[in-house]
Amino acid sequence: MRTLARLLGAASFLASGTLVVRAEPVDVELVLAVDVSWSMDRGEQEIQRNGYIAALRSPELHAAIADGAYGRVAITYVEWAGDTSQTIVLPWTLIDGKASAEAFAYRLAAAEPDRRRRTSISSAIDFAADLFDRNEFEGTRRVIDVSGDGPNNQGRPVTQARDAATARGITVNGLPLMTQGAGDGYGSWGSIPDLDRYYETCVIGGPGAFMIPVNDWEQFPEAVRRKLVLELADAAPRLEQVPAVSKVTYEPAEANCLIGETLWQRNRD
Repeated sequence: MRTLARLLGAASFLASGTLVVRAEPVDVELVLAVDVSWSMDRGEQEIQRNGYIAALRSPELHAAIADGAYGRVAITYVEWAGDTSQTIVLPWTLIDGKASAEAFAYRLAAAEPDRRRRTSISSAIDFAADLFDRNEFEGTRRVIDVSGDGPNNQGRPVTQARDAATARGITVNGLPLMTQGAGDGYGSWGSIPDLDRYYETCVIGGPGAFMIPVNDWEQFPEAVRRKLVLELADAAPRLEQVPAVSKVTYEPAEANCLIGETLWQRNRD
């Protein structure tokens, strides 16, 4: 009945009798863009998936949604790897309370994670940015939440995709997974020791953009919960009150935004 009421409230008839359906207003439109490249094994993928499921079930997340002006958000869950590897695991879904959030989490738990080759953050951002134009929602904020454990090594430069998204008013946030350790160093296929700096300089951008680095898989569930609460709450000023959060700056620390492409070519040679 609530769904029917929303549909009737969003629709109106013109004098000609044509049905016009308006986009439903929400506080945030959020794309969860999750890395499923081969650099993560099945166990790590399960930890990652279970972290999002636990976050969607957390009372803090439900409270953050309820505190919004509309009290509802729209979320879609996307897995990505190489430049042609993007999969919508769960389509755009309205989350307006505990029941709908837990239903989304249940559907996510039932979906089988995939694994694919290469890492194209730029293609993931491009794919996610286009999804906002193909949903039935109108958010006061549009956010792409990118999680990954390595730099871009395929597709166009990540800065070009980031800048194209932010030019459309989209915020790109980051969850760099520094779980392979700095000991791997530059030259490994899937990691660099300063991935957090890379994300700050090359990946995140837009109004209120921020990232939360993860240094150990044990940190992941708490990190993703805090990150989603911040993204879904109308609480940008509160970012400064949260430890271990890196906000984008006008003069970020220097990082080579083509390091992934360089390492891939060098290792391939």
